[in-house]
Amino acid sequence: MKRVVVTGLGCITPVGNDVRSFWQSLVEGRHGFREITKYDAGSMKVKVAAEVKDFDPGLYIDKNEVKKTDLFAQYALAAAAQAVEDSGLCEQVKPGRLGVYIGSGIGGIATFIVEHQKMITRGPARVSPYFVPMMISNMASALVAIRCGATGPTLPVVSACATGSHAIGEAFRAIKYGYADAIIAGGTEAAINQLAIAGFTNCMALTTSNDPDCCSIPFDRRRSGFVMGEGAGVVVLEEYEHAKARGAKIYCELAGYGNTCDAYHITAPAPDASGSARAIELAFLDAGLEPDEGLYINAHGTSTPLNDKIETMAIKKALGELAYKVPVSSTKSATGHMLGAAGGVEAIAAVMAIKTGMVPPTAGYREPDPECDLDYVPNEARRCEVDKALSLSLGFGGHNSAILFCKEGESENDG
Repeated sequence: MKRVVVTGLGCITPVGNDVRSFWQSLVEGRHGFREITKYDAGSMKVKVAAEVKDFDPGLYIDKNEVKKTDLFAQYALAAAAQAVEDSGLCEQVKPGRLGVYIGSGIGGIATFIVEHQKMITRGPARVSPYFVPMMISNMASALVAIRCGATGPTLPVVSACATGSHAIGEAFRAIKYGYADAIIAGGTEAAINQLAIAGFTNCMALTTSNDPDCCSIPFDRRRSGFVMGEGAGVVVLEEYEHAKARGAKIYCELAGYGNTCDAYHITAPAPDASGSARAIELAFLDAGLEPDEGLYINAHGTSTPLNDKIETMAIKKALGELAYKVPVSSTKSATGHMLGAAGGVEAIAAVMAIKTGMVPPTAGYREPDPECDLDYVPNEARRCEVDKALSLSLGFGGHNSAILFCKEGESENDG
């Protein structure tokens, strides 16, 4: 089995359109919430979201192609371009040994809305010939593969809010077992529109708080739902010897991956936290590592009453008494819930915690909840030695993913 390392990072987020600005915002505890500008939200219960600001697709895509590409795919192309440039991978890997695993939980919902409206008001002849390729969720991976000439394994993943994390985990396995030398992996989403917001509101998932400073407050007793975010997070994963041979910069290793399902309910997590706890255990088992006090956990931490309670239970079930000694934070307190992109962006936060020795805070945390009783790194970043970083993602349908990063040379798989 091969070792897998991270050699490139790229992101488009509500708190920064590159890794440097994203990470600085997290460490400083700055959030990206404001009144929705993409449409008039005056008549709707939810009026606040975490929109991407000042994104220019023309920096990454030919202007003639922009109108043929849904925003979720534009975000993916931008984040992937950053990650590939950061890795220095271009022309350093055989096309047949390079893959793309970029998923989206929802895909081109904005395109769907626009073209459906054309159909209703102007007739079927007015529907764009680009409607289907703009809408389908696999197109982010496809367009990145086309851009990079990647003819190796390419597998978009769709597992709701666990999409980005599962995409990275499955890419890890493909490299680990020798199917590729490098894979561009992560998640992307662009679902801040009236239809998606109405749907999530009516299934009681979104907060109706209109105060940007206390709308996304994971693990806080006042939490009342998540804030919709958008963007993309992409990493370049590479086989260790391949990366070393070309003199690549190595951020850390991706050492373990756990993938489970609660098989319980379409939206609610299993009340005993068994599935998510097992995902954590499997990630450590896969890595051949034991959890210790050098661990940081980037939690799913949605700011919904049920998720945060059950996720806390899962961490305690998996780690025992150690759970009280490791820092746990939710960066959704800054970015909101980026749905299929969340796991990709949060993986980057985990990698940066290892690289910098800084743990980002859970911003906006004020009132402890007796059922959420771990160390959530309230409000201020913390400097500490991070040898391992676990990123958790839990999706509708009971999909659980845990990906475990560690400093180079820590994993038992290092031989």
